[in-house]
Amino acid sequence: MSNYKELLKQREILEAQIKQARQAELAEAVEKVRALVNEFQLTEQDVFPPARSRGASTSAGTKVAPKYRDPATGQTWTGRGKAPKWIQGQNREQFAI
Repeated sequence: MSNYKELLKQREILEAQIKQARQAELAEAVEKVRALVNEFQLTEQDVFPPARSRGASTSAGTKVAPKYRDPATGQTWTGRGKAPKWIQGQNREQFAI
């Protein structure tokens, strides 16, 4: 069985080998990528397209103009979400702004 110092030395050797192997494989990968970019004349936008907007995230929190107004209280509703009690079960056209 190995003692503590021998195991630490083995770990250092393995870590150095891991670092060398990673550098070699990384260089090989970069070389392949460069060859493909040159072969197909790829641009940065081809490889890394701009992020697509998600629609909801860009409009989230945006104020919306009200569509309905209660003539008795002056309260308004945009027509989104759960309908308020003053408009439920009634013809919404009569409350349209």
